Amino acid sequence: MSGNGGHVATVTTLGSAPLTTLVDALPGPAAGSGRPLRIALVAGEASGDLLGAGLVRELAQRFPNAEFAGIGGDAMRNAGCLTWFDASELAVMGLTEVLRHLPRLLKLRKEFRTRVLDWQPDVFIGIDAPDFNLGVERWLKERGIRTVHYVSPSVWAWREKRAEKIGASADLVLCLFPMEPPIYARHGIDARFVGHPMADDIPLHSDRDAARVALGLPSNAKVLAVLPGSRLGEISKLGEAFFEAAWQVSERIPGLHVVVPAANPACRRLISEQLSRSALPVAYSHVLDGEARTAMIAADVVVLASGTATLEAMLVKRPMVVGYRVAELTYRIVKALGLIKVDRFALPNILAGKDVAPELIQHDCVPDQLAAAILQWFDHPQRGLDIQPTYELLHQQLRQDASARAADAVAELLNRPAPGGAAA
Repeated sequence: MSGNGGHVATVTTLGSAPLTTLVDALPGPAAGSGRPLRIALVAGEASGDLLGAGLVRELAQRFPNAEFAGIGGDAMRNAGCLTWFDASELAVMGLTEVLRHLPRLLKLRKEFRTRVLDWQPDVFIGIDAPDFNLGVERWLKERGIRTVHYVSPSVWAWREKRAEKIGASADLVLCLFPMEPPIYARHGIDARFVGHPMADDIPLHSDRDAARVALGLPSNAKVLAVLPGSRLGEISKLGEAFFEAAWQVSERIPGLHVVVPAANPACRRLISEQLSRSALPVAYSHVLDGEARTAMIAADVVVLASGTATLEAMLVKRPMVVGYRVAELTYRIVKALGLIKVDRFALPNILAGKDVAPELIQHDCVPDQLAAAILQWFDHPQRGLDIQPTYELLHQQLRQDASARAADAVAELLNRPAPGGAAA
């Protein structure tokens, strides 16, 4: 206990030795100033808001008197973070939408930078949202504030040299996947694998029967989950091909139930329009409000857009077929410039280092090929059982108590001597 009413917080570092942080004894703004440790955070979308909430709770356990403020949503507010702006103000997707909102985003960035600098946090943590956060991180780092970037951009997939820009912005990078820190190490950047919160949240064994009860599906039916994306642009490009493929599968498997989770009302409207134009039997087609994870657990097979949902399907241990399309011009430019550095696109395949899920990308993402790949899983159920050990091993590797490990890494950063010679 410090003489001025401070406290000692003992936390566990990423190594084997305990890290004891004497919060009020830390030099810098938190020491001798009569104010608690200040931690600023920015999350720009729903997934980042959940990550931020978990991190705030863990940091609050290590630093009980700490103050948290920044940009976030309901989850971060409920965890005890004061939000100067709501996360929804940063949630814009695609070049056209970004350009339309650019004046507002630039104004928000200016206001936020002024506010956070006036607040003088001991550390700033940018959670995902690299287009916004990396610039803020670099600006604050240049002004002597420690910075952390939580969730590495996909430097393992394309434009590895981005790691250098990230390192110029962040004192520490917190990575969700184990293949990421070695890439940063090649560029002399401190990066830590903390695990994936989704792997912590999802049990090692998911209950298919309970999921079917929750969705009102027969326990003995064949069920296909169709997830053409959580954004309108994705659904526009993938939905009709996915539903045509589902119809072809239903022709081979009479009584097949097709469940389609919709991320929001706008997605539901577009999905319903596409389904109305398909030949899928209405009685066996179920559009759900949300419930993506429940739908995947209830399914025998999942067909879905490439992205984070493939990780979720892997963690609930379901056979999957992965499809994706981008605008043809984008595809040609990316191919011509050689920007993509991986042979596989789906996260389960990348993590496994082998093909555990068929990938049908761009010109291969057509109904006939999708249906054939889906039917392979239905016709050969042993293949689904054969991939279970790989999925279980990957689940265990990612199940690291991510929020706690991330908080430990931040605490360790705060305990290091600052560039000027003092701890934060």
